[in-house]
Amino acid sequence: MGTAIVRASVAGDSLAIVAAVASAGSKSAGRDAGEVAEGKPLGVRVVTELPPDLSGAQVAIDFSRPELSLRALHVCRAARVPIVIGTTGHGAEFEARVASASREIAVLVAPNTSIGVAVAQELVRIAAAALPAEFDIEIVEAHHKNKVDAPSGTALALAGSAALARGLDPHADTLTGRVGQSSRRSGEIGIASLRAGDIVGTHTVLFAGPGERLTIGHEANRPIHICPGRDSSRGLARGAKAGPIHHGPRTWIKNKRLGHFSVASFRTPPPGTMY
Repeated sequence: MGTAIVRASVAGDSLAIVAAVASAGSKSAGRDAGEVAEGKPLGVRVVTELPPDLSGAQVAIDFSRPELSLRALHVCRAARVPIVIGTTGHGAEFEARVASASREIAVLVAPNTSIGVAVAQELVRIAAAALPAEFDIEIVEAHHKNKVDAPSGTALALAGSAALARGLDPHADTLTGRVGQSSRRSGEIGIASLRAGDIVGTHTVLFAGPGERLTIGHEANRPIHICPGRDSSRGLARGAKAGPIHHGPRTWIKNKRLGHFSVASFRTPPPGTMY
């Protein structure tokens, strides 16, 4: 994902890479970030430690692993630099750490930055609130075989939207990986995960009621829009010349002073829309 971000910054004019970080032992370490992304040299060498002062950076973009993501959050908080966290698979402490950091800096948590997923998440909320409780909710997500966390952050976000719309607990009432011979609990939201081939990302939310079913789905065909939760790449960027914003969350967040945000925070629907 790190190379995709570098390519996007070169293709557009809203971001400029000022630093690039990879995990220790990465083959990219020491190389020019532009060349790693199979492009022209940028004059930015890939390092293995996040610079503590974040000199010249207006925003940090994190697509790494949970433990590295928390380290990046800590450094950004100390340096007062906003951060976009696309890493998934976080443990229980993540939400508390983000809540604490967001009192001092802007933190945008985006397990999926796709506008289609943002709309799907809102549609799931509407459906969960509008349909009777007898409509069971099940989610199926599929990703490439190298994705290490399951279920995906997007699947958990979809389940969270459905749970909150029905007054359920997103954690206690969500079941991942159904096994054994137990019957389905009332109000339970199930998530099943598939890992195969080079699937970029597919999410399907099923509302199954007596005699009918409603399905809300999203399929990604290009990895630039999603956060796969497996790359060990982080980047620092500064705003470039004014122009069209090609990758909303990364440019939008640098103008925020503090707070905890999600993709829905900047994907505001036009006036008069149903959601």
